Amino acid sequence: MHKVSIPAELTERVIKRAGRAHPFDVMQPAKTALVVIDMQNYFMKPGYMGEVPMARQIVPNVNRLAAALRARGAQVIWVNNATNDTRESWSVLHDCLMTPQNRDLRYATMDLAHEGHAPWPELEVLPTDRRIVKKRFSAFIDGSSDIVPYLRQHGIDTLLIGGTATNICCESSARDAMMLNFKVTMVSDALATYSDAEHNASLMTFYSIFGDVQTVEEAIASLDRGIQMAAA
Repeated sequence: MHKVSIPAELTERVIKRAGRAHPFDVMQPAKTALVVIDMQNYFMKPGYMGEVPMARQIVPNVNRLAAALRARGAQVIWVNNATNDTRESWSVLHDCLMTPQNRDLRYATMDLAHEGHAPWPELEVLPTDRRIVKKRFSAFIDGSSDIVPYLRQHGIDTLLIGGTATNICCESSARDAMMLNFKVTMVSDALATYSDAEHNASLMTFYSIFGDVQTVEEAIASLDRGIQMAAA
């Protein structure tokens, strides 16, 4: 897994701004969801264009965190990307930022009907979990998915973000969710990207102003504090 390194001076800045190192160190499970982004074959299976090798290493942590949330009454949401109906609406990505060969390969292997869209088989996805399809890097921008109305309808205001890639779809989703007034924590050891440098740069930027960064252990402890406070 990635070697996470957040400078002490950044933590000090957060403490000065927010009053504590972890702004969301108390979470109410009934209002919390784990949002796992793009842990699908396209990004995880060897040989696929979008492969993020490190994503395979975080699977045990993602499964553990998902089980911990379910046990505490929180929700687990699996968000997978699809290319259906994006040829015209997202032509800048496909026609300007990709070669024709890569464009066509992305269209084909992230289609809803292709195995590239399917969840990585080692993930413990339960029938009681929610599955959502997104059409952009961020799940939270208008037209990408139906995640926002789903969360609002279920009274969820606190999100834990895991998945891949840390600095692309996960950070994009986390930032947009915060600006839609969700309390967002990126779970550092349940996220993966191409290098430690990219992983840490993303976490540091997010932590500096957008929300919180916690480990799996810290996130579970935050949920338990929420349970203890509710029982007091």
